[in-house]
Amino acid sequence: MYITITKQQSGTNYKGSVRDFVNYLEKENEDKSVELQENFFNQYNDKVSSEEVIAEIDGNTSKLSKKDPKFYSMVVSPSSRELNHIKNNPKHLRKYVREIMKDYADAFYRDQKITVDNIKYYAKMEHERTYKGKDKKIQENQPYATKILQLKNEIRNIQGSNSIGNVKNLEKEIVRLEKEAPHQQQGRRIVRGMQKEGYQSHIHIIVSRKDNSNSFSLSPGSKYKQSETILNGKKVKQGFHREKFYKSAEKRFDTTFGYNRNFVESYKAKNMFIKNPKKFFATLVGLPTNEKQMAFKLLHKAGVNIPNIPTNKVQLAYKAFMKLKNGVGKAINSGSIGI
Repeated sequence: MYITITKQQSGTNYKGSVRDFVNYLEKENEDKSVELQENFFNQYNDKVSSEEVIAEIDGNTSKLSKKDPKFYSMVVSPSSRELNHIKNNPKHLRKYVREIMKDYADAFYRDQKITVDNIKYYAKMEHERTYKGKDKKIQENQPYATKILQLKNEIRNIQGSNSIGNVKNLEKEIVRLEKEAPHQQQGRRIVRGMQKEGYQSHIHIIVSRKDNSNSFSLSPGSKYKQSETILNGKKVKQGFHREKFYKSAEKRFDTTFGYNRNFVESYKAKNMFIKNPKKFFATLVGLPTNEKQMAFKLLHKAGVNIPNIPTNKVQLAYKAFMKLKNGVGKAINSGSIGI
């Protein structure tokens, strides 16, 4: 499970409407019949219009200055293995969002207990993803893309002048490069903007900075997990525990859908990798055989080149360690192994 939380930002201030973001999230509905379109939803309503979302988020900003974010964007991206486990069922995904929003509320440290009913949010499901420039497959195909573009430019120059050149040979070279590019999809070289295969469902959640009553601020961007400050002479609790939220969200999926999470998919593994990579790999090679095989399979599927790692932790070669470390780091940062 890969979850991100980011603040609204428009230039150097936060005075803009949520409208542009809502319109962006409607992109998958273009050219689709009404029954095939995905609606915004919240904790209790499966169908919320985009205009209602805009009005509710933009109108829930009492006492916020132009320096304050008016809303936060959360993206919930189950891994392909998790999506396969629930058969990519939209009802299951909506149920999951509603459950983790309870955990989101519970992660706030306040004088009064925060519940999901204090949270004003609207979620939108998307089922498609396209390849972007930062994707590993695009980057590894790039040398081929560059050479193909050069050859096409040569062909155009020959055709537009009296230059002598063998266009057919250049075209044959392009065909060869197209086939030899390392990453293909349905017999075609993977390029930017190409739609990704398989289940790609993910959920965008717009969360108001203010509570449902527009009375007080609930910022997940707080740098504090738990702290106390003096406001108008009174001690006030403040903070948001992101780690607690991420762990709870992961556990919610596992318990709700009976999912058997492998070590490398876990939030615990991600933290261990960042803070103590040697312990991460020692734990990895020390897993029971079946779990270790599944871990390596997941890493390989995420594009990590698995070196020949001895099963004895003492024999773990430094070069193999560093090679795997770099690959796992990239996979974790991109969320491709679902952590």
